[in-house]
Amino acid sequence: MSARVSSIVDPAVPAVAQQHWCVPTVVGSSDQRPKAGVLTAASSLLLAVLLILPFGLAPVPAAAGDSSADQADAAERQATALLIAREALIADTHIDAPFALEADGWLDLGRETSREFDHPKARAGGLDLAWMSIYTPSDLEASGGNRALADKLIDAVEAMVGRAPERFALVHSPDQAVAAQAAGKVGLALGMENGAAIGDSLDGLRHFHARGVRYVTLAHARSNGISDAAFDPERPLGGLSPFGREVVSEMNRLGMFIDVSHLTDEAIIQVLALSTAPVIASHSSARHFTPGFERNLSDPLIQAIAAKGGVVHINFGSAFLTAEANAYNAAARSAREAWQAANPDADAAARAAFEADYRTAHPYPFATVGDVTDHIEHVIALAGIDHVGLGSDFDGVGDSLPVGLKTVADFPNLIAELLRRGHDRAAIEKILGGNLLRAWREVEARRQR
Repeated sequence: MSARVSSIVDPAVPAVAQQHWCVPTVVGSSDQRPKAGVLTAASSLLLAVLLILPFGLAPVPAAAGDSSADQADAAERQATALLIAREALIADTHIDAPFALEADGWLDLGRETSREFDHPKARAGGLDLAWMSIYTPSDLEASGGNRALADKLIDAVEAMVGRAPERFALVHSPDQAVAAQAAGKVGLALGMENGAAIGDSLDGLRHFHARGVRYVTLAHARSNGISDAAFDPERPLGGLSPFGREVVSEMNRLGMFIDVSHLTDEAIIQVLALSTAPVIASHSSARHFTPGFERNLSDPLIQAIAAKGGVVHINFGSAFLTAEANAYNAAARSAREAWQAANPDADAAARAAFEADYRTAHPYPFATVGDVTDHIEHVIALAGIDHVGLGSDFDGVGDSLPVGLKTVADFPNLIAELLRRGHDRAAIEKILGGNLLRAWREVEARRQR
C-alpha cells in the first residue's frame, strides 16, 4: 500500500507515499479455467473474440495507424495471453483489499464489486494466488492498536473464504497454492504490511505465523521498533534495531518471507546480510526509472536480493513507474497546501471541488503497461529471469494505476506486452508466479533444515 488517503495528499504521510482511490471498471465473471491445445493463427484470432467477450477484458487498444497485419498480430497475442493467463499460475504478492474494505465499507468480494480485486475479476485475469495485505497504519503504533487491527483484517479474509469456499481457499504454503489452482479456486495468502503489529516480542511474530501470515513488511510509512522506513526522514535505527535483527532470524526459523519493501537502503542491506533464506520485495519497482525515490530499489539492491535467491515484485502504481508521475505528487501537495493556507475554513465539499479542479487543470500522467514491462525487463537485465515477479498494490495506490492495468482482470494485457517483446512462455510463467513459488519453497526448505 502506498497510503490510505481520500484527498490529493494527507499531511500525516509523506507526499511521495500517497495516491487516490478510484472506481474501477466492473468486468464479467466465470469460475472456469479451461485448458487450451495448440493454436493456429486463425484459431487464435477467433479466440481473441470469443474469450474476451465473456470475460469482460478490455485489451489495450491498437495504436492509431497500425496496419491490418499489425492488428491481426495484436489480436493473436491477446488470444495467446488469455490462454497463458488461464493455464499458468499467476501470483500477485500485494493486494490491499482487506484494509480497503475496513476503511471504505464491506463488500462481498466473492461477487462483482467496484473494487480492483474480487473473484470475478480474478477469474477474468487468471489470478490464482492473491496475497492479501494485512496493512496497519504507522499512526496506530503509539497506541498499540496495530495488533488488534491486523487480527481483525485476518478475520475478514478468513470470513471471505468461509462465505465462498467454492471460490476461495486460504493458502499457507506453495503446495497449497498449486492445489488451490488445480481446484479452480483463487488462493488467498496473507502478507503483513508493517511489522509494528507484532509488538516488541517475538511471541507476536509467532502469533501471526500461526494465523497464516507468510511474509512481513518490516516497516511502512514511518520507522518503527524493527526497522527504519524509506518514507520517514527520521532514521533513528540506522537500519534495523537489535529487536529487528531478532525478528529476521525468527522469520527464517519459522519459514516466513522477509519483505524489504518500504525499508531504507541501510535496512535492506542489513536484512540481506542477516537472512539465511531468500528475501522478497513484495511491491517495489526499479529506482532506475525514478531517480531519488528510495521507496523503489536501486540496481545494486536488486542484484543483492537476487544473489540471496529472492524476488523483486513490481509495483503497478504510476508514481513507482515513471519520473513524471512520481513528480506529480509533490506538485499536487504544494498546490493543496497553498490552497489550504488561503482557505483555512474550507469544508470537505470545498476540498473535494479543489481536488477535482486540480485534476482537470493538471491531468494525471498515467503510466502504461509498457512502463510496467520496462521495470520487469530492467530487473531481468540486472539479475536474470528468476528474480522478478508481480506485486501490483491493487486497492492500495488508488487511481494512479497504469492504462491497461486497472484491475486484476487486466493481467492478460501485461502478458500480451511481454509476448510482443519476445519473451517466451517459460519466461513469462516464471514472471507470473513461478519465481515466487521457487523462492517460497527455498524458504520452507531452509526452515526444515
